[in-house]
Amino acid sequence: MTRPDRVRLRLTTRTILAPLGIIAAILALCVSVYWGLAAQQLRKASETSALSIARTVAEDVSVRELVTEYSRLPGTPPAAELQTGELQQAALALAPRTGALFIVITDDHGIRLAHPHPSRLGLEVSTPYEQVLLGNEVVEWEEGTLGESARAKVPIFGLEPGDDTLANGEPVGEVSVGFKRESVFTNLPTLVGFAVLFTLALFALAASAMLLIRRRLELATLGLQPDDLTALVQHQTAVLDGISDGMLGIDADGIVQVCNSAAETLLGLDSPVGSAVAQLGIPVPLTPGVEAGIDAVPSPSPADRPRSIVHNGRTLLIEQRAVVHNGKALGWILIVRDQSDVVTLHEQLETAQAVTSALRVQRHEFANRIHVATGLIDANRVTEARDFLGELSLRGSVEYPVPGLDALDDEFFRSFIKTKAIEAGAHGVRLRVADDSHVMGTLYRPEATATVLGNLIDNAVQAAVKAPAPRWVEVSALNDQTDLILTVTDSGAGITDGVDVFDRTVQQRGPAAAGSGERAANMAGPVHGHGVGISLAREIVCATGGDLWVVDPGGPGHGGAVFAARITQAVSPLPYTFDAAEDGS
Repeated sequence: MTRPDRVRLRLTTRTILAPLGIIAAILALCVSVYWGLAAQQLRKASETSALSIARTVAEDVSVRELVTEYSRLPGTPPAAELQTGELQQAALALAPRTGALFIVITDDHGIRLAHPHPSRLGLEVSTPYEQVLLGNEVVEWEEGTLGESARAKVPIFGLEPGDDTLANGEPVGEVSVGFKRESVFTNLPTLVGFAVLFTLALFALAASAMLLIRRRLELATLGLQPDDLTALVQHQTAVLDGISDGMLGIDADGIVQVCNSAAETLLGLDSPVGSAVAQLGIPVPLTPGVEAGIDAVPSPSPADRPRSIVHNGRTLLIEQRAVVHNGKALGWILIVRDQSDVVTLHEQLETAQAVTSALRVQRHEFANRIHVATGLIDANRVTEARDFLGELSLRGSVEYPVPGLDALDDEFFRSFIKTKAIEAGAHGVRLRVADDSHVMGTLYRPEATATVLGNLIDNAVQAAVKAPAPRWVEVSALNDQTDLILTVTDSGAGITDGVDVFDRTVQQRGPAAAGSGERAANMAGPVHGHGVGISLAREIVCATGGDLWVVDPGGPGHGGAVFAARITQAVSPLPYTFDAAEDGS
């Protein structure tokens, strides 16, 4: 098996690279999620710390009294006074101890009473403070004059000297405490570093495990590469599923090793691989070695020949073959075929042969009539020759009328009936179409109609041949929208009492058991002779939702048998055209 010259990774290498890639992606995702969660936790911790410090400052009695005093003063306090004031000194002393970037105190107009930068004292703060003066606490990340920070803003409630320190008055200012962004995430690289090291250790462990798995795969696959495995699968698929026949491979111990979907469907099996063939319930006597196992090359047996069986409502042909390699018996192959498919092809072939025979007769008759016309012309009887040729062009080369044929619109249907009429006439049987026949439209499934109707007509012709004259077969055809309803009556002796013509086992009982309504052996092959043909025709009809039944079995004093069939989705009806004359307008 040739491969391209370009370098390819071995199957086992590619097999472990894919999981390793997935593991690496998952670990990277975990590290990213951990990074995000850690950052979020640090942000939350800094916000909580800022809020706690701001609350502590805002609840201080001296701070509340001083801010209340400043808020009552008209105008803005001088910056020099604020720089040396008690609020500024307290804020500057507290910020380094708590690690805060700033502690800012304002009055009820947002004027800074304490700030890390003395030059900004007496100026209005750069961030919103309205919500705080309404009595709300605000925690958020903001960009101010000192940069981005996690800050908490807490209202300062007014307090008069001598008042109860627990009483809250109106908000007279705010305390804003912030932590610098860099200080918040100082520990983040360390935390993530530990996570990355742990992740790399896990990845190394996974890679080691994958290498062990790679070695095991090399041994298990015998070093086969994808091209080799693909070719094996293609060959197996071509052998098992590339054919419509069912196939079971049975080893020398009588165990099913191979079974395609067709065999499972035909035999009604459910995952038979690994089961003993003796436990599958195949209703056909197999060669003893198939079920019990074989040690030597088996001898030919009558059981090796194809046999017809009835199983799960199907007529099947089963053939068994011994598998021998270099003189060693390896097992058996069972080949299963659906006999209804075979009979369908057989009926189509018979239809084509009948049409060919009819055309051959027409050609011969046409040649004879041309000789007649030539003779009339040679005798200078030109007028008679012209009339003869005109009549010939109107009615065709062979005048074999089929009564009632005009009730059928489809050309194939008419030609098929004509062909069967010629074939029946060769056996001395008159074929006619019933007066109540009426089929409007064209045949949508002509092969199904030809198979079923051809079988019924042939059976009826053979039954009529065995009866005294006059011998006839009558076909009635009606369409119920898209369904085609056929009725075939013959002048035979009817069906023998107690005989079920739809019982496929009639084939094993011989032709005497079938009675009327079946083909003679000279017109039937081994597949559908002696009553099996009509059972298969019924199976074909029922497969599409139709039916085939006996309307009247007939019998002595009652005439021949009457069969009826309903073929679904067989006719494409003609589109209805509205006629104004019908409406009376």
